[in-house]
Amino acid sequence: MNATTLITGTAGFFVQSGSGSVPDNFKKTFNFLQGNGVYEEGMMHFLTKMKNTIWTHYDAFIADAQALSAIFMLIFFAIKSYEMMSGDKKMEVMPLLRPFGLIMIILWWSAFTRTVAFPTNIIANKTEAMFNSSQIQINNLRMERAQLMVQVADQLLTVQAQTETAKQEADTWYENAWESVKSSVKEGFAEVWNPIVELRNRMQVGFQLLVTSLLETLALWFLRICVYVIFIIQIIFSTILIILGPFSVAISIIPAFRDSFSTWVARFISVNLYAGIGYLVLYVASLFQHFALEAEISRYKELVETSGESLEKLGWFASNGVLSFGMVIGTFLIGGLTMLTVPSISTWIVSTSGISSATSTMGRGATNLSRMITRMMK
Repeated sequence: MNATTLITGTAGFFVQSGSGSVPDNFKKTFNFLQGNGVYEEGMMHFLTKMKNTIWTHYDAFIADAQALSAIFMLIFFAIKSYEMMSGDKKMEVMPLLRPFGLIMIILWWSAFTRTVAFPTNIIANKTEAMFNSSQIQINNLRMERAQLMVQVADQLLTVQAQTETAKQEADTWYENAWESVKSSVKEGFAEVWNPIVELRNRMQVGFQLLVTSLLETLALWFLRICVYVIFIIQIIFSTILIILGPFSVAISIIPAFRDSFSTWVARFISVNLYAGIGYLVLYVASLFQHFALEAEISRYKELVETSGESLEKLGWFASNGVLSFGMVIGTFLIGGLTMLTVPSISTWIVSTSGISSATSTMGRGATNLSRMITRMMK
């Protein structure tokens, strides 16, 4: 079995030339070096487990919030009693029951937060199912595309070796060899020279594969980092809201801060929508990735053919400097940029300004940090 070691994506593979299906060892090596899936199934599973684990610390300040709520209740009843004694307000029972309801929320804080997050979890589960179903086809297409890239590079090496051998055969010293054994000498020379020329050309094609690998790896990790950042932001913001939320409930007992509880609910729902909106964005991005992968696969298949027209296309393709058509790289970049808009999209559904300002502040801080690092390096 004739096998060649080539660099595609971020890996080196042993692939049999002309194989129709993707071998299992190719899949295992590809998944080992690039991750199982575009977004690494292990990382996505870790983020989900991390969210469930951190949410168990909801009761860190429950006792303090209960103490504050008791103090605020005394202040609230004192204000209401004074208003009724002075004649400014009439006796009303329902406003007096509101502090008791807020204290019950603090006492049953875990059940309350789970209830508020339940509709957003339904949205997240449905969009995640849509996303997971699309990833099966995407991963299969990624494997097929990677194998075709190997075959194209292998064919490019062979063609270059053949052209170099033809050039050597055209030299004067080779054409004036022994006439009686000319054909046998040519055949023997080609068998010896082809591997040598192919090895030299492998270094040239290997540089193109290295540039292609670098571009695709950067685009892939840009997409992954954008996805991970959004989900990590959701975990951090939701954890802060859950742990410090009882204080918002307690302070809302005072009439001057009456809206603090409703503002907290709006922000909590908005943050929990990140997962559902994020998976929906990833599903739409996977449709673009599916189209780009199929388009590149069809073009790679044309290059694998051995006809004269395909050889001409192969020559033009090799002269581009990278062994990629760029469509898949473009979809990775578009998907990453779109994921960064998830916090803004969540405010379209539940209007709140605090989350958008917090994410924009985080973005400005990251930008300033990157500029500072760049200046230090210079």
